[in-house]
Amino acid sequence: MKKLRIVFLGTPEFAVPSLDAIIEAGHEVAAVVTATDKPAGRGHKMIPSAVKQYAVEHGIPVLQPAKLRDPEFMDALRGYGADIFVVIAFRMLPEEVWAMPPMGTFNLHASLLPRYRGAAPINRAVMNGDAETGVTTFLLKHEIDTGDILRQESISIAPDENVGSVHDRLMALGARVTVDTLADLAAGTAVPRPQPDGQASAAPKIFREDCEIDLSKSRESVRNHVRGLSPYPAARITLHGVEMKVLEAVVADTRLQGRLYVECADGALELTRVQPAGKRPMSGSDFLRGLRI
Repeated sequence: MKKLRIVFLGTPEFAVPSLDAIIEAGHEVAAVVTATDKPAGRGHKMIPSAVKQYAVEHGIPVLQPAKLRDPEFMDALRGYGADIFVVIAFRMLPEEVWAMPPMGTFNLHASLLPRYRGAAPINRAVMNGDAETGVTTFLLKHEIDTGDILRQESISIAPDENVGSVHDRLMALGARVTVDTLADLAAGTAVPRPQPDGQASAAPKIFREDCEIDLSKSRESVRNHVRGLSPYPAARITLHGVEMKVLEAVVADTRLQGRLYVECADGALELTRVQPAGKRPMSGSDFLRGLRI
């Protein structure tokens, strides 16, 4: 297999297994481009991205441009002479960047495109109660998440699975699909195919207001809402005057004493694991017990 010279653009943990797999496959990662370090914790210590941490540990040059059209960044990027750019969980690129390498730029997206175009595809799939999701590699073009598909693979979503579990499985699948896509491109066997735009749906970013539980909906809808936001950023509700995150919930056909329930449009839902503001996660029963103490 032809070995490619690559610049990798990505930021969070989701991107790291793919970067590692690219190196393990024998390709040369000339540099990584990632987000600037961010302050975190009470001391506001500057924390590097997961991709930067990996790159530093493996001696890979790191670029952290504040602006992607910065002339110095563009010159540095051009200077690496990459065959192709690989993008995973990074921000939207200007054409001057994605059109730079001779083999173009492809992105790994955590959905079965054209479904769930946007920033939160894994959350939205689980929140909507989908039984299937997957990953897609596609060539970049002007409109976000709309380019021609290179590879696509699916996984099933278990009825009780939360977004954290689905994220981790897609992260592993994505690494393999990324390497397979590079192999196709290196061999000249890739056959890009247009996305069927008529089947497109959106996966907008999750904001705090999206996390609020709506009890006017069905039990199954609320349960999926909880699964699709657990463990992070977590569904939210205020009960007994206490604001809390809801991490797990089950449909309840019978009510048992000492359990925490909410009433939805079509019946009861038991909140089996919650996290009151400022406290550790606990069972719904422990929360109620704490109220009585």
